[in-house]
Amino acid sequence: MRTDEVKALGVAQGFAALLRAERFAEMAELFAPPLRAAVSAEALRLAWAAESAGRGGPGKIGTPVRAPGDAVPVRVRIPVTCPGGSFTVVTSVGDDGLLHGLRFDADGGGAWQPPPYAQPDRFTERDVVVGTGPLAVPGTLSLPAGPGPWPAVVLLGGGGAFDRDESSGPNKPLKDLAWGLASRQVAVLRFDKITFARPGGLPPDFTMADEYLPYALAAVRMLRRQPGVDAGRVHLLGHSMGGKVAPRAAAADPSLAGLILLAADAQPMHEAAVRVARRLAAMAPGPAMDAAVEALTRQAALVADPGLGPDTPSELLPFGFSGSYWLDLRTYDPVATAAGLSCPMLILQGGRDYQVTVADDLTHWQRALAERPDVVIRVHPDADHFFFGGREPSAPAQYARPGHVDVTVVDEIADWLARR
Repeated sequence: MRTDEVKALGVAQGFAALLRAERFAEMAELFAPPLRAAVSAEALRLAWAAESAGRGGPGKIGTPVRAPGDAVPVRVRIPVTCPGGSFTVVTSVGDDGLLHGLRFDADGGGAWQPPPYAQPDRFTERDVVVGTGPLAVPGTLSLPAGPGPWPAVVLLGGGGAFDRDESSGPNKPLKDLAWGLASRQVAVLRFDKITFARPGGLPPDFTMADEYLPYALAAVRMLRRQPGVDAGRVHLLGHSMGGKVAPRAAAADPSLAGLILLAADAQPMHEAAVRVARRLAAMAPGPAMDAAVEALTRQAALVADPGLGPDTPSELLPFGFSGSYWLDLRTYDPVATAAGLSCPMLILQGGRDYQVTVADDLTHWQRALAERPDVVIRVHPDADHFFFGGREPSAPAQYARPGHVDVTVVDEIADWLARR
């Protein structure tokens, strides 16, 4: 084992020991400055409590293990086993002995497998780069076989540091969609979010607009240039926060052919965060989760406060996001923005989704858009937030089970695009 690997394992072991003791302030001291600016001790406490609560309560923290690969920072995985499931804390340790990256991964006991509705012989894929300069991100372009002209979609992932596939444990819902749609003669472009490609390396005044808009618009331009793509039929397909921001991108590029919004949240994010946290706390009540909910409630109140400013310390705000981030969100109304667009829309919602719900989110889209003949709004009653089918109430631990976006969702999207 290389010297840097031994050092990284030692740092991760120390982090694991602090995690066992729930000493979050001391954990944050192990963060490199960019990560410390992005993730506060309270944000870490809330994320830890939410992951544990969603799996039945506090878990047993295992021995850190070096992840495969030669990358620097060195990735070290810390397994966590809870009464109702397991997950992994993934740390990225630099040669300075500090953590430069940190995320929680669902565990599902296996690698992603192609969904049965995907037909890889009906399309090709190649790597691309979306954007320019040091903040460009890698992506994947899926092109159907044959001459075209094909309709096309750019996929926008949900909130968080997601890769181009929106990977969560063994699941890759955006890859499901890309392969399913490309098998049905739809060109698809998906890309790593900048928060995944450059963890901890973003400016302190970074906003949701910075996170999505330059990449969405660059990806649309790239698709329009592809041979076989119908340049007049390029759409945005956004999931969760990607759906929330899609109308904003369409307002910036009125020539977009249409929007597909999957579980697009409309409730203000700071309010939704408290709602979801309270639901998780009810699933696994205890002092740690109660404290996390109380802290998040205080932070959310600051977001709503008229006194919020760009200089409000990020450690006082939800998830450690900056005042600039929350001010940008506060001034953006996705439903009103969508109502001001002239392009057609397909809006789909999962009936089992507890993160974005029919009552708290879809009703806003329905009130504003249901009377428009060019807008289709449908609920898939058995679908969760990833549009995986099921019967039991949805919970975070279920995301660790291998699954796929339901074929009825893929077919509905492909049919809607074909009719356009």
